[in-house]
Amino acid sequence: MRKLLSVALALSVSCTALLASTAAVAEYPEKPVSFVVPWPPGDLEDVLTRMIAEEFQKDYGVAAAVVNKPGGGGGPFPGAVEVAKAPADGYTVGSFIIAVPTIGPQIGIPELTPNPFEPLGNFFTYPFVIAAGKDAPYDDIDGLVAYAKDNDLALGHFGAQLIPTRVTLALAKEKGFEFGSDAAFDDLNCNTLASGDVDVMNTTLQQILPCIDDVKIIASIGAERIPLTPDVPTVAELVPELNVSLWNGLFVHKDTPQIARDKIIASAKKVIASDAAKKLAAETGALIYWQDAEASNKQIEADLETLKVLDKVLEE
Repeated sequence: MRKLLSVALALSVSCTALLASTAAVAEYPEKPVSFVVPWPPGDLEDVLTRMIAEEFQKDYGVAAAVVNKPGGGGGPFPGAVEVAKAPADGYTVGSFIIAVPTIGPQIGIPELTPNPFEPLGNFFTYPFVIAAGKDAPYDDIDGLVAYAKDNDLALGHFGAQLIPTRVTLALAKEKGFEFGSDAAFDDLNCNTLASGDVDVMNTTLQQILPCIDDVKIIASIGAERIPLTPDVPTVAELVPELNVSLWNGLFVHKDTPQIARDKIIASAKKVIASDAAKKLAAETGALIYWQDAEASNKQIEADLETLKVLDKVLEE
């Protein structure tokens, strides 16, 4: 009898603990939620993530805010490290570009190796372009190739290890030429080309929209053409092996409870389907959509294979 009482007591304690734990999870969210953006304020991923945070706050009645943690697209990703080190409870959410889950685990950042994150979903693709000045003596990739064979061209980019830079350099190699020089800039906009600091640059379309009539867009980086520049081919069209899109998604630690994931996803999907998001897409050329966790994982796997191709091309 004493043994039966002990077993019953143990089961009672276990059930009570389980019910308490379940109730605590079910009440999510109970405190402020941070959406970490590893970039300065103002770019598209920041704007859309703020819209998602605002919707989350409205949906669940708790404070939700974007926390900007700049640190470079090629590492060391302090924003991603912060999300990785935070408790896996759904109160710290990462809004990450493709580089975090693909490059982060490859460059020796302990907190990101192996990849500690799982996607909730990807929600937009940057309208990234390769552009030249209006007076450039070439209009397309073939003209650029022909001109570059007899002339040194300077390439401007946001960082040598960034995927857009590597794609641009790999495209040049696959087309049979190399840039005479390249340099990283904090900003790549209308003034960068007008000043003559570079001959060609890769940047977001948003940066050069104010002077779109004064530049020549040679190609866009991604699988789909940008709606605002429908006649401009993608790098994937020019060299299919370099098919990589510059997406951004929401990520949480792998141990994050499903109820927290579901609530974050619900708010994000409402934003993506909103008129405000559609307007932003129309104005900027960004591709705004919702790609669920399973499809996002497949996207990451495909991108990892493409990045291996990039490495091989650039090492030859």
